[in-house]
Amino acid sequence: MANARRKANATAKVDAVRVAIDVTPTLGRRSGIGHLVAELLQAIDDQAANSGNHAVPGSEAATELVPFAVTLRGRRAAATHQRGPMPARPLRALWKRANFPPIEWWTGPIDVVHGTNFVVPPTRRAAALVSVHDLTPVRFPELCTPDTLEYPALIRRAVARGAHVHTDSQFVADEVCEWLRIDADRVHVIRPGIPGPDPSPDDLGARSPSPLGGKPYVLALGTVEPRKNIPLLVRSFGRLARTFPDVQLVIAGADAWGGPDVTAAIAALPSATSERVVRLGYVHDWMRAELLAGAAVFAYPSRYEGFGFPPLEAMRAGVPVVGTTAGSLPEVLGDAALLVEPDDEGAFTHALTQVLGDVGLAGCLRRRGTVRAQITSWPSCARAMTALYRTLAGRQF
Repeated sequence: MANARRKANATAKVDAVRVAIDVTPTLGRRSGIGHLVAELLQAIDDQAANSGNHAVPGSEAATELVPFAVTLRGRRAAATHQRGPMPARPLRALWKRANFPPIEWWTGPIDVVHGTNFVVPPTRRAAALVSVHDLTPVRFPELCTPDTLEYPALIRRAVARGAHVHTDSQFVADEVCEWLRIDADRVHVIRPGIPGPDPSPDDLGARSPSPLGGKPYVLALGTVEPRKNIPLLVRSFGRLARTFPDVQLVIAGADAWGGPDVTAAIAALPSATSERVVRLGYVHDWMRAELLAGAAVFAYPSRYEGFGFPPLEAMRAGVPVVGTTAGSLPEVLGDAALLVEPDDEGAFTHALTQVLGDVGLAGCLRRRGTVRAQITSWPSCARAMTALYRTLAGRQF
C-alpha cells in the first residue's frame, strides 16, 4: 500500500499532505509554546500564500493544516473544524494506557498528526510527530506542576506506538535519545523563529526611552515559575542595588506556581531596595516590545532551558543579555551573552554588575546579540517542518 501511495504521488498531480495540528497552546494567555505554535501556523500559511497555493512537486504549499484543540472550550476559540469537543483530562488518561481513541475521530482522514506541546494523540493510520520542548518533568520533576508531570508517560506511549519526536534544539534532541533509548533518526531538530515582529533598523539604531519613569532597569520577562529562578535575580539585585542607586528591577510575566517565592524574596530586601522592584504580571505584546526596547540589560537566571525565546528576543531588540549555562542556552546564545553557572548567585551578580558598569562590554554584547538573533527565522522553520511532514507521510516530491 505504501508503494502504491508513493507511485501515485509521482504522477503529475500531487495531493496536499493533510496534517492535523494541535493549536491548544494558542488559546488564552500564551506562554512561549503558545507563541511558537501561533507563529508556526502563520509561517506555514504565509509559505502557502507565497507559492500560490498550488500543490505541485517540490512546493511547500502542498500542506493542508487541520487544526484541533484538546479542550472542552477550544473548538470555537481555535477556529477548528474538529467533530466535537476533546476533553483533555479523560483523553490524556486514555492515551497513557491505550492507543484509543484515534485523532481521526475528530479530524477525518489525515496523513500526519503533530502534537505541538508534549502530547500527540494515537492514530488509525497516520504518522505521528510530538514536539518535546524540554525534559523538565524528567530532569527536574520538583519544578513541575502535576499536569506537566503527566508528559513523560504520554511521550513514552507515543514513541512506543511509532511517533517521531521534534525538538527545538540539539541539546534536547540528545537528551530525548538518551532518555528514550531511540535512534537519532527518529528525533528531528527544527529551530523556531523568534516571536513577534523584527525591529526596524531605526529601532536598533537608537535606544528607546524607559517606559518606567526614565530610569534604567534590569528586565526579567517570562512566566514566573521555579525553573526560571527569579528569586535568585531578586537577591542579586539586592546585592548590586547600592552600586547602582538609580537602577530598577522589572519582572514581567504571569505568576505561575513560582509567584510566592518571588514575593518572599522581594519582601526580604531592605525596604528602600524592594521599592525599586516592579512586578508587572502578564504583559501584552506591545508592552513586551516596549519593555525590551528600554531595558539596560536582560536577565535570565534559568535553571534549565530547552531553547530560550526571551533572551533571543532581547538580543533582537539590541539588549545585552546575562544568562546561565543551563540546558540549551550555550547552544542557542553562543558567545553573544554573559553566561554563568545556574544557581551561582555571586557569579550572576558579578555578570550583571559588569554589564551595567561597562559601556564597552554592553555595546559589544548588543552587537553580537543582534547578529546571533538571526540564526533562525519562521520561514526557515516552516520550510523544515512542512518537509518533515511530507517525509513522515511517505511523500516523495
